[in-house]
Amino acid sequence: MRAFNRFYTNLIGALDYSKHLYTPYTLTESRVLYELAHSSRTDAADLRAELSLDAGYLSRLLGKFERAGLVARAPSRQDPRRQRITLTPKGHRAAGLLDERSREAVGALVAQVPVGERDELVAALRTVRRALGHTRPAAHDGPLLREPRPGEWGWVVARHGALYAAEYGWDADFEALVARIVADHAQDRDPHLERMWIAELAGRPVGTVMCVRDGAPGTARLRLLLVEPEARGHGLGELLVRAVVDFAREAGYRELVLWTNDVLTGARRIYQKLGFTLVTEQPHRSFGVDLVGQDWRLPLHPEADGPPHARQEAQEDSR
Repeated sequence: MRAFNRFYTNLIGALDYSKHLYTPYTLTESRVLYELAHSSRTDAADLRAELSLDAGYLSRLLGKFERAGLVARAPSRQDPRRQRITLTPKGHRAAGLLDERSREAVGALVAQVPVGERDELVAALRTVRRALGHTRPAAHDGPLLREPRPGEWGWVVARHGALYAAEYGWDADFEALVARIVADHAQDRDPHLERMWIAELAGRPVGTVMCVRDGAPGTARLRLLLVEPEARGHGLGELLVRAVVDFAREAGYRELVLWTNDVLTGARRIYQKLGFTLVTEQPHRSFGVDLVGQDWRLPLHPEADGPPHARQEAQEDSR
């Protein structure tokens, strides 16, 4: 085991990671940026537990990131005693560059393996991970939210088409709609204002959601929430919706809207729990079935606007 560790750390340049990837970040710094960009756990205490880092060391590292404009620190909304860490736009660019160069480095490494041996390599890596996985703390076994990897854009389309056909009898028109939404997002997204998440559990994708710009200024739209049947019961749906709410709020949107149908009762319960309100309902026939479409809305900064009647009175006074 020790011999393999020495071999592999030398192979991937772990001892001089910044030079290996042509970046100014050490391996530990790169891993912290990766977790902040991809994990749902963004409190400092969760980061410390996730990466088994000394509290003082992590604090100094985050201070360095903050001075460089990569992260912002604030009290957690769930527990003011905890510190919430979020990436700034500059931090997202740095994490994206690291991810891109890491993929290139791994791609170059795998390219040296004969094509006929690559399946054997992947199987061996899975065997090692499975054999040693029981030694990891239980906290690591929870869901992970991350950006989609190559090939998973198509997975989002395929799983929506298959699941909605099986559970609600929707036809191929729905899959075509999802394909257009995903294609538009993949080709023309602004990473500072729009994002897609993949929920991963036990090493495989089991859910997704998307935040995109809406037509109205200052408005974001939640789209394509999905959780695989076997992954339900882990709170993934709420985790995904919370990720959209937090992202939209931090991106500066004033409100978050969504369109759904009354048959999606599980999703509607999540929206209600997180403060969305039903705005309108309209019967329609789509995807081969009769449905009742619903528009939902969540003000993201209600304290800035005041209650609805106060905003209306202010508008009347200004006329």
